[in-house]
Amino acid sequence: MDALKKVIGVVLIIIAAIVAIHTVIEPLYHTSAEEGNPFSSVWKYINYLSAISIVLGVIFSYARMSRSGENSSVQEFIAANTLFYGFMFAAILFFYNWFGTFGVAKDFTAVGAETRSVVWIIFDALLPLLNGALGAHLLRSNASE
Repeated sequence: MDALKKVIGVVLIIIAAIVAIHTVIEPLYHTSAEEGNPFSSVWKYINYLSAISIVLGVIFSYARMSRSGENSSVQEFIAANTLFYGFMFAAILFFYNWFGTFGVAKDFTAVGAETRSVVWIIFDALLPLLNGALGAHLLRSNASE
């Protein structure tokens, strides 16, 4: 099980790096002059990686949170709960926006394109931090919970 945790930790850190690096370098190479295509097509692939990392993050952060019970330190309790609820927050932001990109709810106009862009920016800043923190914890897998 320790080997699986370490592999998943490395995967989460790699996805964190991909999202963080692409968030920073996208304005350098992509011109968003087109009204219908404000983002580069690379995000279509990164979104699948993000979905995978969110599912893994929710599962492993929930496992960590459930193990940090009465016998754990206050620091571990806060760290485990912050990771779990952070991943849940990121999941809500991500899946709300991502499903909106599929165009299945074209008549749903509660938010505009500008609001969706702000949500993407918040998500793209949040996910690398959560993935990095959980990935680093899983790499230190000898902290057997």
